[in-house]
Amino acid sequence: MKQNFRKQKLSRARLGAVAVLMAALCFAIALSRSHARPGAVALVSTDKLEHFLRERYAIPMVTKIAIEPLHDSSFPGFTETQVVMDDGKAKKNQTVYVTKDGRYLALGTLVTLGNDPGTEIVQKIRATFKVPETTVLKAGPLEKSKFVEFQQMKIATPDGKGQDFFVNHDHVAVLGEVMLLEMNLRAKPLRTMVLRDQPSVGPASAPVTIVEYADLQCPMCAKFHDFLESELLPHYGDKVRLVFKEFPLPIHDWSMTAAIADQCTYQISPSNFLPYRSMIFKHQDGFSAANVRTALLQYSDEIGIDHDKLAACIDSKESMPRIEENKREGDAIGVNSTPTTFINGRIVVGVPAPEEYFALVDEALRSPK
Repeated sequence: MKQNFRKQKLSRARLGAVAVLMAALCFAIALSRSHARPGAVALVSTDKLEHFLRERYAIPMVTKIAIEPLHDSSFPGFTETQVVMDDGKAKKNQTVYVTKDGRYLALGTLVTLGNDPGTEIVQKIRATFKVPETTVLKAGPLEKSKFVEFQQMKIATPDGKGQDFFVNHDHVAVLGEVMLLEMNLRAKPLRTMVLRDQPSVGPASAPVTIVEYADLQCPMCAKFHDFLESELLPHYGDKVRLVFKEFPLPIHDWSMTAAIADQCTYQISPSNFLPYRSMIFKHQDGFSAANVRTALLQYSDEIGIDHDKLAACIDSKESMPRIEENKREGDAIGVNSTPTTFINGRIVVGVPAPEEYFALVDEALRSPK
């Protein structure tokens, strides 16, 4: 592969790192009970909060969790608590915020905005995620969001690639993730996911089905894909079925084209889907927005996919409806970052340690599907 396949624009890479860091921030939490303190807010119990966080981030029961009762936060509209996870090796501490009506949970950094919210949120993003001044970031207007109590503001690079951040009615911005606490994390995915006519590995009758939502430009997705292919599938064999879903993020400049090619390959030659997907992840650094079509076709030639059919499919975007359906499905069941997987409907965000992921699969094998 030519050297120019390995160049990417700094501004896009830096903004892409925001999403990766937010996902890592949310996944690195840990979470149980403690004694009440004066003035504690009781709209959300520590039991409910622990249950939600264990489900949302697939924290195994062997990990000890401690959660202090919620109390008033210095950020208007929020209560907060400290959560601590102890896996027997190390303790991790995280501040968790809950809206005063008990409906929404926020993870990340909170900041109160003033008279110039766009400028202020950009400055805070630069400080929080180490984005240099040479990377141009533009703040959009405050707009209506999917959450009633929040507006959203898009922070983007000049080419329009960006990330939405939520701002409550008291002008407190969440540089992280906002979640609806009432979400039924187990039942809803099982009712919503489409598993027929999807790229997959393993028998449909397998006792455990893992559904993965990934972005082909996401570095953590590449790492996780290697784990799935080289460790998980050989370990479990026919006991696991792995279903692949496309979830290209708007902050990435070539992931949508790659997703189109990936799904085109499934339509043209299903047996080549996994080798082609693995090839894209393996050579991720060689892609850019300028060379993505050429690179995708070059790698397809190496695998043996029909060059002309794939080129025509990419150019016509014939597989776009499949990707749009994957995206709608992911949005409906709470996918906010990549990689996100569901083990028999149980959500796992990010890239856990291999032994932790194996423990979750083993638990699913012991339970009814």
